Amino acid sequence: MPVNFQELSAARNQEWRNEMRNRLSAKERSNLPRVKMPEMEPRDRILGFKEVNVGLNEDAAVLESQRCLDCSTPSCISGCPVNIDIPGFIKLIEKKDFLAAARKLKETNALPAVCGRVCPQEIQCEAQCIYHKMKKAPVAIGYLERFASDCERLAGNISIPPIQTGKQIKVAAIGSGPASLTFAGEMAKSGYRVTVFEALHELAGVLSYGIPEFRLPKTIVRSEIAYLEKLGVVFEKNVIVGKTLTIEDMKKQGFQGFFIGSGAGLPKFMHIPGENAIGVYSSNEYLTRVNLMKAYQFPHYDTPIMLGKRVAVIGGGNTAMDSVRVAVRLGAEKAMIVYRRSEQEMPARIEEIHHAKEEGVEFLNLTNPVEYITDTAGRVKQMKVQKMGLGAADDSGRKRPVVIPGSEYTIDVDTVVVGVGTDPNPLIPRTIQGLEVTKWGTIVVNEETMQTALPEIFAGGDIVRGGATVILAMGDGKKAAESLHDYLQQKK
Repeated sequence: MPVNFQELSAARNQEWRNEMRNRLSAKERSNLPRVKMPEMEPRDRILGFKEVNVGLNEDAAVLESQRCLDCSTPSCISGCPVNIDIPGFIKLIEKKDFLAAARKLKETNALPAVCGRVCPQEIQCEAQCIYHKMKKAPVAIGYLERFASDCERLAGNISIPPIQTGKQIKVAAIGSGPASLTFAGEMAKSGYRVTVFEALHELAGVLSYGIPEFRLPKTIVRSEIAYLEKLGVVFEKNVIVGKTLTIEDMKKQGFQGFFIGSGAGLPKFMHIPGENAIGVYSSNEYLTRVNLMKAYQFPHYDTPIMLGKRVAVIGGGNTAMDSVRVAVRLGAEKAMIVYRRSEQEMPARIEEIHHAKEEGVEFLNLTNPVEYITDTAGRVKQMKVQKMGLGAADDSGRKRPVVIPGSEYTIDVDTVVVGVGTDPNPLIPRTIQGLEVTKWGTIVVNEETMQTALPEIFAGGDIVRGGATVILAMGDGKKAAESLHDYLQQKK
């Protein structure tokens, strides 16, 4: 849904805006340097799973908020998939009304503490900041979002927005990742009786099993779940939709609308010799064992993981960076990123690459594995790789990797983690007759409404996109909630 910037501007108190502007001139504001995020020292953080980014203090947050020029047409909002009123919440921070800033965020974002930590603001809202035209660093929107939401949580004063009453219509969300959580929150605020069905024993999907504690503490995730429960959302764990419960079963229970946000949890492999060797993991399994099942605390938690001393992680995305940084914390003496393109083509966040380098990760760019070599027990002991060059750009816009003949060599490894992507969960599409599915296994939807070929079923996130950021999945969930609301009201 497009943002009406004129309405947003008019909605803010004009006298207050003028007061803020009068405190500092635009020139004075634009000359303020961007604050830096305080971080744990690399030598300390690699010893455990404590959060690396410490967060801004009050003085730093207020100082950074003063850099916002409160543009009459705030282009930063156009870069946000959930349309946060960015100048609105930032000006509340400048006024030192931090709880009001958190409430402003939650008008459009169900998971602000999560987004403030893991969203790639540098290619979304911050990428649209007017400061880029001035050749200056953009306002640190992500840092401020985290600050405001953390203030509310630490104050123990979690605000609950107005909830419409009277509908009593039951709707279901399948999966509990960011797309489903956003959908559930929006539907609950609109007065629907929402139940979220999760296959695992822990909620929040990739937020729980995919993102390590040092980037997204589980206490933050649990607090966001608790907020949704206060909105009235019901969570059912250990329910495998398509096996233990079907859509038809749900309809018999009175559910009238559905959102599929079951994600992309099927690991991809490269189909090279030795991939089934002991010690070769998918990133999905590796991170799930460590993050969700606490394998890093074995044997206190009975989930073993191989504590490799020479660990190679294949891939260049955020999942690969998470995996290699986990390996460092599990005691790897040599942790490597093996990526077939150059660093410039890496899809991982710049911050994640920077942190990995600080933590001693070695980057073998323009390098691709071709075989895993095992010992007599079937455990990986070496990895044969080949050097790559870069050719013309492919469909992604990145330069295509090209094999350099005769460039093969071997590297000693005892653990390999393959992080080259995932495919959508195939169970849901296979068990719901009438859904239209692409050749990649993703569900076909109307991109404007997120509605599937079955009118009462909507879908979003990785089951539609095949792999995306948290905030893009959230944008899908929000759009689907608006569309399902319209559909149910028209049907009624």
